[in-house]
Amino acid sequence: MNTPAQNKQLVHYVFTELAEGNSQPLVAHLADDVRWVITGRSAWSQTWVGKEAVVHNLFGLLRERIAGRIKIVPKQLIADGDAVVVEARGANTTRDGAFYDNSYCWVIRMADGQIKELREYADTEFMTRALGAPLAA
Repeated sequence: MNTPAQNKQLVHYVFTELAEGNSQPLVAHLADDVRWVITGRSAWSQTWVGKEAVVHNLFGLLRERIAGRIKIVPKQLIADGDAVVVEARGANTTRDGAFYDNSYCWVIRMADGQIKELREYADTEFMTRALGAPLAA
Protein backbone atom coordinates (compact mmCIF):
# COMPACT_ATOMS: atom_id res chain seq x y z
CA MET A 1 0.00 0.00 0.00
CA ASN A 2 1.36 3.40 -0.95
CA THR A 3 1.70 6.23 1.54
CA PRO A 4 -0.18 9.51 1.03
CA ALA A 5 3.13 11.11 -0.04
CA GLN A 6 3.69 8.40 -2.67
CA ASN A 7 0.12 8.76 -3.94
CA LYS A 8 0.55 12.53 -4.17
CA GLN A 9 3.86 12.17 -6.02
CA LEU A 10 2.32 9.80 -8.58
CA VAL A 11 -0.73 12.02 -9.16
CA HIS A 12 1.55 15.07 -9.40
CA TYR A 13 3.55 13.30 -12.12
CA VAL A 14 0.34 12.37 -14.01
CA PHE A 15 -0.98 15.94 -13.92
CA THR A 16 2.39 17.53 -14.73
CA GLU A 17 2.37 15.42 -17.90
CA LEU A 18 -1.27 16.37 -18.62
CA ALA A 19 -0.25 20.03 -18.45
CA GLU A 20 2.05 19.27 -21.42
CA GLY A 21 -0.67 17.38 -23.31
CA ASN A 22 0.70 13.91 -22.50
CA SER A 23 -2.16 11.68 -21.32
CA GLN A 24 -0.17 8.42 -21.43
CA PRO A 25 0.83 8.46 -17.73
CA LEU A 26 -2.82 8.98 -16.78
CA VAL A 27 -3.95 6.08 -18.93
CA ALA A 28 -1.11 3.89 -17.65
CA HIS A 29 -2.11 4.49 -14.02
CA LEU A 30 -5.86 3.91 -14.41
CA ALA A 31 -6.94 0.67 -12.75
CA ASP A 32 -8.74 -1.77 -15.03
CA ASP A 33 -11.88 -1.32 -12.89
CA VAL A 34 -11.57 2.46 -12.48
CA ARG A 35 -14.71 4.56 -11.94
CA TRP A 36 -14.72 8.10 -13.40
CA VAL A 37 -17.64 10.14 -12.08
CA ILE A 38 -18.53 13.58 -13.40
CA THR A 39 -20.73 15.02 -10.70
CA GLY A 40 -23.70 17.33 -11.10
CA ARG A 41 -26.97 17.23 -12.96
CA SER A 42 -26.09 17.93 -16.56
CA ALA A 43 -25.74 15.85 -19.72
CA TRP A 44 -22.08 15.26 -18.80
CA SER A 45 -22.91 14.13 -15.26
CA GLN A 46 -22.49 10.38 -15.39
CA THR A 47 -20.20 7.51 -14.45
CA TRP A 48 -17.85 5.57 -16.70
CA VAL A 49 -16.82 2.20 -15.25
CA GLY A 50 -13.69 0.40 -16.40
CA LYS A 51 -10.50 1.61 -18.07
CA GLU A 52 -11.80 0.72 -21.55
CA ALA A 53 -14.98 2.79 -21.05
CA VAL A 54 -13.00 5.76 -19.75
CA VAL A 55 -10.38 5.67 -22.52
CA HIS A 56 -12.68 4.88 -25.44
CA ASN A 57 -15.96 6.50 -24.43
CA LEU A 58 -15.16 9.48 -22.19
CA PHE A 59 -11.76 10.36 -23.67
CA GLY A 60 -13.13 9.63 -27.14
CA LEU A 61 -15.89 12.20 -26.64
CA LEU A 62 -13.33 14.76 -25.50
CA ARG A 63 -10.98 14.05 -28.43
CA GLU A 64 -13.89 14.63 -30.83
CA ARG A 65 -14.48 18.11 -29.40
CA ILE A 66 -11.10 19.43 -28.29
CA ALA A 67 -8.48 20.48 -30.82
CA GLY A 68 -5.03 19.04 -30.28
CA ARG A 69 -3.92 17.35 -27.11
CA ILE A 70 -5.97 17.81 -23.97
CA LYS A 71 -4.14 19.90 -21.38
CA ILE A 72 -4.98 20.13 -17.70
CA VAL A 73 -2.78 22.33 -15.50
CA PRO A 74 -2.61 21.37 -11.81
CA LYS A 75 -2.79 24.23 -9.30
CA GLN A 76 -2.84 22.40 -5.97
CA LEU A 77 -2.63 18.82 -4.72
CA ILE A 78 -3.57 17.56 -1.27
CA ALA A 79 -3.14 13.96 -0.10
CA ASP A 80 -4.71 12.18 2.85
CA GLY A 81 -4.86 8.41 3.23
CA ASP A 82 -5.70 6.86 -0.13
CA ALA A 83 -7.15 10.13 -1.48
CA VAL A 84 -5.46 12.83 -3.53
CA VAL A 85 -7.36 16.02 -4.30
CA VAL A 86 -6.32 17.98 -7.38
CA GLU A 87 -7.39 21.52 -8.16
CA ALA A 88 -6.70 22.26 -11.83
CA ARG A 89 -7.60 24.36 -14.85
CA GLY A 90 -8.01 23.30 -18.45
CA ALA A 91 -5.96 24.99 -21.18
CA ASN A 92 -7.77 23.80 -24.31
CA THR A 93 -9.39 25.00 -27.49
CA THR A 94 -12.49 23.40 -28.96
CA ARG A 95 -12.54 22.25 -32.57
CA ASP A 96 -14.76 25.31 -33.20
CA GLY A 97 -11.93 27.57 -32.01
CA ALA A 98 -13.37 28.57 -28.62
CA PHE A 99 -11.11 28.60 -25.57
CA TYR A 100 -12.11 25.87 -23.11
CA ASP A 101 -10.61 26.54 -19.69
CA ASN A 102 -12.90 24.79 -17.24
CA SER A 103 -11.94 24.73 -13.56
CA TYR A 104 -11.74 21.29 -11.97
CA CYS A 105 -11.45 19.59 -8.64
CA TRP A 106 -10.81 15.85 -8.70
CA VAL A 107 -11.04 13.64 -5.66
CA ILE A 108 -8.93 10.65 -6.63
CA ARG A 109 -8.90 7.37 -4.72
CA MET A 110 -5.68 5.39 -5.10
CA ALA A 111 -4.91 1.72 -4.47
CA ASP A 112 -1.55 0.02 -5.05
CA GLY A 113 -0.23 2.82 -7.25
CA GLN A 114 -3.32 2.89 -9.47
CA ILE A 115 -6.19 5.32 -9.83
CA LYS A 116 -9.31 3.45 -8.70
CA GLU A 117 -11.81 6.30 -8.75
CA LEU A 118 -11.97 9.91 -9.91
CA ARG A 119 -14.82 12.14 -8.84
CA GLU A 120 -14.72 15.20 -11.06
CA TYR A 121 -16.24 18.47 -9.92
CA ALA A 122 -16.41 21.02 -12.72
CA ASP A 123 -18.73 23.56 -14.31
CA THR A 124 -20.80 21.06 -16.27
CA GLU A 125 -23.02 23.82 -17.66
CA PHE A 126 -19.92 25.42 -19.22
CA MET A 127 -18.83 21.96 -20.38
CA THR A 128 -22.13 21.46 -22.20
CA ARG A 129 -22.08 24.96 -23.73
CA ALA A 130 -18.50 24.60 -24.92
CA LEU A 131 -18.44 20.93 -25.93
CA GLY A 132 -22.09 20.10 -26.59
CA ALA A 133 -23.97 17.22 -25.04
CA PRO A 134 -21.89 14.05 -24.77
CA LEU A 135 -24.15 12.01 -27.07
CA ALA A 136 -24.34 14.71 -29.77
CA ALA A 137 -22.21 13.88 -32.80
